[in-house]
Amino acid sequence: MGGNSIGKEFVVTFFGESHGRCVGAVVDGCPSGLSLGEKDIQVELDRRRPGTSKVSSPRVELDEVEIISGTFEGFTTGAPICLVVWNRGAESTAYDIIRNKPRPGHADYPAHVKYGGFNDFRGGGRFSGRTTASYVMAGAVAEKLLSIIGVKVVAHTIEIAGIKARMIRDAERIKKQAEENLVRCADQSAAERMEKAIMKAKEEGDSVGGVVECLVEGLSAGIGEPILDSLDADFAKILFDIPAVKGVEVGLGFDAARLRGSQNNDQYAMKARRVITTSNNSGGIIGGLSNGMPLILRAAFKPSPSIALKQKTVDLQKMKETEISISGKHDPCIVPRAVPVVESAVAITLVDHLLRAGFLPKVLGVKK
Repeated sequence: MGGNSIGKEFVVTFFGESHGRCVGAVVDGCPSGLSLGEKDIQVELDRRRPGTSKVSSPRVELDEVEIISGTFEGFTTGAPICLVVWNRGAESTAYDIIRNKPRPGHADYPAHVKYGGFNDFRGGGRFSGRTTASYVMAGAVAEKLLSIIGVKVVAHTIEIAGIKARMIRDAERIKKQAEENLVRCADQSAAERMEKAIMKAKEEGDSVGGVVECLVEGLSAGIGEPILDSLDADFAKILFDIPAVKGVEVGLGFDAARLRGSQNNDQYAMKARRVITTSNNSGGIIGGLSNGMPLILRAAFKPSPSIALKQKTVDLQKMKETEISISGKHDPCIVPRAVPVVESAVAITLVDHLLRAGFLPKVLGVKK
């Protein structure tokens, strides 16, 4: 079985290639009775869409979603929901020239070996960031389900090119402020410096990476299925499946390794007849289970490997070393467009676990 599906109760199957006819997702296990239309999904897709700012790829795609199945009279039916976006702005001619020259930093070479050269090499094919539109489509469905039980999922940029934002841990504030600039950073001062760093790299034919943080509020304690389906393990899996992610942290992450237990432990207390912790170094997850505190996750994105600078590679047809310079429409920094993708990935995993734990019903009310 291929690795294109994720989840146990809320199962999402992703399909499509960067320069193929379409990209899409099939969502199986969505409760019936959810009010859902294309507008609900389009608003999230527009946040990820290329060609909308100077810090993103100039590839022009409308990314207009079509709901092919799974809804009737404005509500989900309980049947699989098929969501599709048609590729219309792909320009493939530049890839014919480098067909046998794997691009450094891309999956071209290992994919060529695994599939015997039959893989769609255009734009990275199945391994392209273009496929993350599928995450956002499925994530929009998941986020609407989460809103029913008051769970908020908000992601934002906290670092680009080594420029770090001030720590903000309020979902409403992040949601408002992060959308006020091109890099989706809630710290406006840092956002300006990040934008300048991206433009400098772009002018030099290079790229930069960064970090996206995701905050989840309103989640009850006890969510997760240890040991092998623990909450943090499932978050790590889907986040690492996003192209260009090279690191995932929960809470303090690697910084916890530099502390003593007395510093790292989150001590318990009571507040308004509710058990809380006086700190949140664990990021809301202990032993693979949510502890009722806000979830804090981070995903580190490498610089976009598609750069104009000359790089060394190998001509697989001649089996000789050569050089390559990548042309086309590429992001000098993928982090701003990755924010809604991280948000969607987290939402998809949460809905799956909430359905498994019985926190979300399989039928949302009764139609009159």
